Amino acid sequence: MEGKVIGPGPYRATKLWNETIKLFRAGMPLRKHRVHFRTYESCFTASEAVDWLHELLKSNQNFGPEVTRTQTVQLLKKYLKNHVIEDIKGRWGKEDFEDNGQLYRFPPSSPLKPYPKRPQYTEKNCIPKFPKWDDYEPMSSQDKNPMRPLVLNSELWNKRHSIAIGEVHECKLVHRREISPRNVEHIWKSMTLAHLQKIVGLESLNGVLDSKLINPKHILYNVYNTNKQGVVVLQDKSEELPHWVLSAMKCLANWPNGSELKQPMYPGFERDVLKTVADYFHKLKEPLLTFQLYDIFVNILGLLQKQQIATEALQVCCLLLPPVNRRKLQLLMRLMARICQNTQIPPLNDAIGTRTLMVQTFSRSILCSADEVDLDELLATKLVTFMMDNYDEILKVPNRLQSAVEEHLAHMRRVQIKYAGADADASIVSQSYCKQISKEEFDEQRASSSLAPMAELLEGIIKDKELSIKDKKKKLKQFQKSYPEVYKKRLPTVESEAAVFPEKPTLKPQLMFFTLKKPFQPFQRTRSFRT
Repeated sequence: MEGKVIGPGPYRATKLWNETIKLFRAGMPLRKHRVHFRTYESCFTASEAVDWLHELLKSNQNFGPEVTRTQTVQLLKKYLKNHVIEDIKGRWGKEDFEDNGQLYRFPPSSPLKPYPKRPQYTEKNCIPKFPKWDDYEPMSSQDKNPMRPLVLNSELWNKRHSIAIGEVHECKLVHRREISPRNVEHIWKSMTLAHLQKIVGLESLNGVLDSKLINPKHILYNVYNTNKQGVVVLQDKSEELPHWVLSAMKCLANWPNGSELKQPMYPGFERDVLKTVADYFHKLKEPLLTFQLYDIFVNILGLLQKQQIATEALQVCCLLLPPVNRRKLQLLMRLMARICQNTQIPPLNDAIGTRTLMVQTFSRSILCSADEVDLDELLATKLVTFMMDNYDEILKVPNRLQSAVEEHLAHMRRVQIKYAGADADASIVSQSYCKQISKEEFDEQRASSSLAPMAELLEGIIKDKELSIKDKKKKLKQFQKSYPEVYKKRLPTVESEAAVFPEKPTLKPQLMFFTLKKPFQPFQRTRSFRT
């Protein structure tokens, strides 16, 4: 019974708990057992429950083959504590379940967990809105460039008043407000959360991630403060890992070379060094992926079947971490991967392999919930296994996101020309030869200026032989609407307007003869082939 895959969404851990209970109750074989000359119906031994549930978890896509027998026993202890199972005398409530022959049974109904009530974050709070494109301020008088006096000849008049005859659309300069560091942080946070929501495939991050807890300064620091290997570089050295921990990690990562520990080597030395590192991470106040990001990382577990999507989602989520936790996570994941790949390092455990040992040792130091969650260990095992196998890609800065944000910021800093009635804006480099004037100023200049250049412009339209009749009529009509006085003075009557367009000569129909290359030959009947 593989069960269904629980995809991303709110309360995923609770859904997994309830789904596992349903599968366990529906599939666990029940039979008659005899203990101390007494027979018990419809029950099972502890070892039988461990065997069956272990196989279920390993074959279930929500957990995977990395689940160990020890983890299965831990889950059954929680089942006994939460009254999912009880012993044959009806006792429950303690985690005293052992992998032995003790008899257990199901109660009449196993309690399913209700979905926890959480504050509903509105869409406005989940993903901050981008700054609007029209967020700009008018330039003050002292910011305007000095304008040179213009000598109005016919060419300049043509350019300046081309808007009046419909050749250029009405436009205005958009002077951007200076982008402050706070604006940059807001844009990075908004686009990062929007990108994450798109990757995970959720309509909203509501119930999965509280955007109020996300610090945009962490995102910016994690993007722009890394070394050549992509590891975060801390400016405050007091936040660095203790020297003895770094030395122990280097010793294991470069075994048997490069040890900085000034201690004699002895049998089992490498195990003691690993215990030193593990003790440090076990004593941290919170896991490396932090309590506040627990839900979003658990949701990404539903995407692990799609490796590329899961990797990209984890890239973005790891950007949200504080730089100190991110650096610790990078160093620890790199250490775990190198230990698993090092064939020269002696066995670190006599019972289990090195890979399983790494996951079991550090999984709860990487992911766990602030509140007790019954599937914490299983979920952490699955996530840490995937992250250890793909840590090189996961802990990189997501290039697509960085490029999109940087292009958006560069676009926001440009001075723009905005056309009336158009959504798209065209970028310009400078504003040296352009000055925005009001409609009243334009009307005043048009009334007070000389009409001679406009008469010259009209004459040019009339005498332009390259224009088609249709285009010339269109331009003259536009000119007449804009400058009726000039137009009436040059073309006062209908006859004068008709003179601009000479009549085409009519062609008399003529008999057309076609010259044939060969003289016409009469049809000659060919010989029939009928039999």
